[in-house]
Amino acid sequence: MSASVKGQGPPKIRRIGISTGGGDAPGLNAVIRAAVKSALNLGWEVMGIRRGFDGLFIPGLAKRLSARDVAGILHMGGTILGTRNRGNPFEYPVREGKRTVIRDVSDTVVKRVREMGLDAIIVIGGDGTLAIAKRLADMGVPVVGVPKTIDNDMPGTVITFGFDTAVSTATEALDKLHSTAQSHERTIVVEVMGRYAGWIALNAGVAGGADVILIPEIPFHIDVVCQKVEERYRMKRNFAIVVAAEGAAPLGGQMFTKAHKDVGRQELLLGGVAQYVAEEIGKRTGRETRSLVLGHLQRGGVPTTFDRLLGTRFGVAAVRLVAEGGFGRMVCLRPPNIDSVPLAEVALGKPRKVPLDSDTILSARAMGISFGDAPSDGGARGRKPA
Repeated sequence: MSASVKGQGPPKIRRIGISTGGGDAPGLNAVIRAAVKSALNLGWEVMGIRRGFDGLFIPGLAKRLSARDVAGILHMGGTILGTRNRGNPFEYPVREGKRTVIRDVSDTVVKRVREMGLDAIIVIGGDGTLAIAKRLADMGVPVVGVPKTIDNDMPGTVITFGFDTAVSTATEALDKLHSTAQSHERTIVVEVMGRYAGWIALNAGVAGGADVILIPEIPFHIDVVCQKVEERYRMKRNFAIVVAAEGAAPLGGQMFTKAHKDVGRQELLLGGVAQYVAEEIGKRTGRETRSLVLGHLQRGGVPTTFDRLLGTRFGVAAVRLVAEGGFGRMVCLRPPNIDSVPLAEVALGKPRKVPLDSDTILSARAMGISFGDAPSDGGARGRKPA
């Protein structure tokens, strides 16, 4: 495996691998296409690593990619390489007899990288995937990262591809819900993705004309939410739209979760806030209320122009970083340019949350959109999250 040595110039690259890990996001194929075409133009061979890090552990999951393989995929959602968010080589589920046990197979992965003759690997993923990439880099694997998440909460970059498409999908859903809410004089609570950051809820809520927006950064009072809904009906609007991020929580309460079992492991997933808010609005106001969870709908579909362009720029920049020997780094957007940061900054950094004094929040408040917080909450209205 090649590595850049100070004073000896860039490494000699002959073959690279490309891997997509974690949840899918619109724009992944744009990154793959750009990276493959750029690498081929440099005379490199490109191996597509299928199913995330599985392709570096399970034989037969890697294939050579040609220009024909990436033709016509720019506008496609998903990833032609497939992805997994359960393939951590440091905590890998291995079947032993009749039971599944968790093993560290990272040494096998490093060995496979050498056997495949990979001089570098471009890993496209979110914070979890790139944290794994950082650990592999520490073991000597030449890695370059590309940030990917619809949640837009990655440290180190101003924005991630996939976010714009997810917001557009959520906004379109809100547009359609307005007509049915108005027709039936209902209140509708819509739950969107975003984990512990409210970027999708905030942007889609403002763009989609929501009356209440609930985000993780601002704990809400359910009575304040109900007051806003009642205000709508007093104004003879006779319907209301509430957008709730999946990580939103009431003041003094916990985020809503549900149990999920996968590969012998029990875990808690975020979800349920929309149902809770809808039920409380119905009980407290007597208004007919419905809840809707957009879920994985936000991950799919044709990527927007912005996400196609950003994904393309990231893919080309990743190849450029490999050529320069910039291993252990992640490409990032620092407008107007594409730059790079150490993977350690991503792996150890805190998720990017919505600043509470951001122009978008201030604009929403000025238009009368409620965030479910009361004036007595003090610094919550102007305080930046820790």
